[in-house]
Amino acid sequence: MTDAELDPVIHAQSRLRVVATLAALAPGDRLSFPRLQQLLDMTAGNLSTHLRKLEEASYVTVEKTFEGRTPATYVELSATGRAAFERYTRALTDLLGGAR
Repeated sequence: MTDAELDPVIHAQSRLRVVATLAALAPGDRLSFPRLQQLLDMTAGNLSTHLRKLEEASYVTVEKTFEGRTPATYVELSATGRAAFERYTRALTDLLGGAR
């Protein structure tokens, strides 16, 4: 994939929303699954499916843990994911600039 091509993993609308939301956080910050679900107004199943694709591409890390006896899931944009999102936004800007 060249820099001018749009990353198909990120380009899907729901995954783009996930990555853009996580990219707005400082590197190393994470969101809980329920908070991300709330921010994106997505069903748990839909969000899980898209997170799995992003995790397979190493763009996000998903940490399942316990807080006391309650399961908790946290999602963070990886360094690989942040770099991929930056390439994606550059490619999109280049494509839009070339359309003028």
